[in-house]
Amino acid sequence: MTLEEIRALVHSDLRSVDQVIRARLKSAVPLVDQIAEHIISGGGKRLRPLLVVLAGRACGHRPHAHIEAAAFIEFIHTATLLHDDVVDGSSLRRGRDTANQVFGNQASVLVGDFVYSRAFQMMASLTSQPVMEIMADATNVIAEGEVMQLMNAHDPETTEQRYLEVIYRKTAKLFEAGAEVAAVLAASPEEVRKALAAYGRHLGTAYQLVDDVLDYRSNPAERGKNLGDDLAEGKPTLPLIYALRNGTAEQRAAIRVAIEKGGLAQLEPIIAAIESTGGLEYAARLAKESAEQALLSLKPLPESPYKEGLAALARFAVEHTT
Repeated sequence: MTLEEIRALVHSDLRSVDQVIRARLKSAVPLVDQIAEHIISGGGKRLRPLLVVLAGRACGHRPHAHIEAAAFIEFIHTATLLHDDVVDGSSLRRGRDTANQVFGNQASVLVGDFVYSRAFQMMASLTSQPVMEIMADATNVIAEGEVMQLMNAHDPETTEQRYLEVIYRKTAKLFEAGAEVAAVLAASPEEVRKALAAYGRHLGTAYQLVDDVLDYRSNPAERGKNLGDDLAEGKPTLPLIYALRNGTAEQRAAIRVAIEKGGLAQLEPIIAAIESTGGLEYAARLAKESAEQALLSLKPLPESPYKEGLAALARFAVEHTT
């Protein structure tokens, strides 16, 4: 099943989510509207809203509540991107100039705050204490993950465990929260709620591992990001960590310098080191294992086309790693 076929299962829901996103991002402050329009027009796969509405349908959903939830999950993601691009000094996302590149760092940070707070206004309107607790915990964990990543930057001693903790917090936690919120809003049994939370966690892990592989193996025009962005920022992602652990003395020395200094001066030899040590294959294998765990997590859900869509989404997350 292709991503387009998965989306077709919930086409009307996704259209409603887009309408809600546009309506809720409206502001009386013109600059907020300008940056919001820049974000919306930037596109993206919208995997997180897709996950929420698929999970909601798979549980027997409340349409309005799940559409609102899908929108505020996307808002939390959007706010983190606005802040991340400032922290990382990024200039390109999804093949377009980032908001901070166009409007400046100050405006991007402040509008990121607006998007965060609007998301919590939407959560509050659902009057569900469990949803508020899940999302409050998730945003706190995400913020801690951002700080942990900052601590790991330019540190060649970063371990695989530290890296995995960061990607859980920065990426997988929001997938986990979105899937669990969908179950809560459908008043699903505890077994289904836990199963969907696990599914989201494993899916998010697989998705981030794949993204880290593609940082060294992709067409920038297709991916919308520059090759080697993580290396340029001194981020020791799993392919680098693996190569540092398994490379020759010369390769390890080059990788350590690249992590410590950042930049792309040694991009080609670093990619060669990662490829020769099997770093990309190792990260891709872990991604596929995470996707398999996501599939196993779906067992307690009743059979439906939407459950099949969730399974297809897990497979889609890892199909472009080789």
